[in-house]
Amino acid sequence: MKPLVINNAKILLDSYGLNPNPDNTLSSLLILDGKIAQLGTRLSLPADCEIFDAGGMILTPGWIDIQLNGVFGLDFTENPDSIWQAASELPGLGTTSFLPTIITSPLEMVEHAIAINKNGPPSGFKGAHVIGLHLEGPFLNAGKKGAHNPRYLQKPSPGLVQNWSRSNGVFLVTIAPELDDGFATIRRLRDQGVIVSAGHSLATYEQAGQAFQNGVRCGTHLFNAQSAIEHRNPGLSIAILDDPDIYAGLIVDGIHLHPGMVKMAWTCKGNRRFITVTDAISALGMPPGKYKLGDFEIIVTDTTVTLPDGTLAGSNITQQQSLRNLMAWTGCSLYEAVRTMTATPAELFNLSNKGRIAIGADADLVLVDENINIKATVVGGEILFRGS
Repeated sequence: MKPLVINNAKILLDSYGLNPNPDNTLSSLLILDGKIAQLGTRLSLPADCEIFDAGGMILTPGWIDIQLNGVFGLDFTENPDSIWQAASELPGLGTTSFLPTIITSPLEMVEHAIAINKNGPPSGFKGAHVIGLHLEGPFLNAGKKGAHNPRYLQKPSPGLVQNWSRSNGVFLVTIAPELDDGFATIRRLRDQGVIVSAGHSLATYEQAGQAFQNGVRCGTHLFNAQSAIEHRNPGLSIAILDDPDIYAGLIVDGIHLHPGMVKMAWTCKGNRRFITVTDAISALGMPPGKYKLGDFEIIVTDTTVTLPDGTLAGSNITQQQSLRNLMAWTGCSLYEAVRTMTATPAELFNLSNKGRIAIGADADLVLVDENINIKATVVGGEILFRGS
């Protein structure tokens, strides 16, 4: 791999919540062996570099999506083998790392997905980095099943998750903590290095607090598939907002959540605990029509993604549009919005080499203009997408 130099960029540096480059000073970076090696206005360049002129545009860390069900007509639950094909195309959407999400399905399919992920990419693969799997189910509350097939829902069981470990590529599990043996299962997953998220749940405020004490660290698509907020019975959503240590994933598409709810969550969580997710299905990047989510048929129009009965079934929003929406609805800066799908998810999973532009970090980068149009995507130090 040739060294890569990116010149004349407005670089959004890692700053733990505050942009240290408020004047958008043009700067450069050098990438060696897939890592950021130098930053600044005067670099010491090796011979035979590839030089890319950013033309004064904005360079952000690579975008991370921790809840992605599918893309480009490919559904990860129906066909886990499609993960690597999808990953090869995701840089065109600015996604440089993601968690393929397997929704409620037979446990044999979950084990197949674990094996596919653990075997790694095919020879010569180039594409977005597969961090690990997000298993959304089957330990969900039937009363908040959403677009999950109730045939496959199960009660939590520590014995059923013995193979669900970070070392086996399982990074995130969504569970309804109030179910029998929920806390014991949460503890088992926590001890195996898995981040546990509460979702598709009817947990009370008090049960949610107990779940946090037992190891839950996140909430899956906040407000969606959770009990409605009631002033005498606040429930899981308010418990997530109320605890400053708990992360919250939100679908910022204007369909799953009213902009006012997004703004309220932003006020409570800020860019250190707010994670923008797409929850996109196989319709992402495709025209309206009929698509699959697991073994369900999904109806996709220009504005909605639903089961035939009208139940919301994921989204088809891009990370690019999510950034625009978040900025418009909260008044936050581009830096703050970008952090919700770079440094913040990286911190949740303790991925110190991801989600930031700093010397020694992975050279995963997205170049955008002022309107957040994607002009180039770099993964592992290679330019894998060039926009017009």
